[in-house]
Amino acid sequence: MNSDHRLLVILTKNPEAGHVKTRLAHTIGDNKALEIYEILRLHTARVATLVEADRMVFYSRFIPSVDLFIADNFSVGMQNGNDLGERMLHAIRNGFENGYHHVILIGTDCYELNSQILEKAFSALDGSDTVIGPATDGGFYLIGMNKVIPELFLDRQWSTPEVLQESIAILQKLGTTYEQLPELSDIDTFDDLKKSTLWTSLP
Repeated sequence: MNSDHRLLVILTKNPEAGHVKTRLAHTIGDNKALEIYEILRLHTARVATLVEADRMVFYSRFIPSVDLFIADNFSVGMQNGNDLGERMLHAIRNGFENGYHHVILIGTDCYELNSQILEKAFSALDGSDTVIGPATDGGFYLIGMNKVIPELFLDRQWSTPEVLQESIAILQKLGTTYEQLPELSDIDTFDDLKKSTLWTSLP
């Protein structure tokens, strides 16, 4: 499909010490956690620019005047909603309202993510209604669809080990076809960091 019809949505927190990677910060401190988060955001930006799609970034608190996502190849907006589900739904719905046919959403926590997986996700939407990238913690690092599915996002409990299986159960109940991508790890805790390839590359 023409990249004009494909949108990659990225949800990011504003990179501020004390406001990002709080579980990781419990172990390594706010400033080091921010440093890790910036590495993750930069990795996400680099991977995103390699994909044949338009890209839109939604910030959590405000749109900064200077940031690695404030660039010609990214559009920007503000997250809107009372919880993660509402914020994801708002961003995805925005994509469809702007005429995109395939909308994929990711965060900025997955150092294992690469452009091939993102391309595979978009290709999956040629044959399935939805695509989901399972995370090792029981959640997902990617969700994509050809139409808005509010049931996937509203009245849900997030950040639990059951998120992925509950999401699949919702899709099955709705009769919505889906494809699963390879399982990847998010970096949320110090244990996650130590298990990642990022750990070995840190100074």
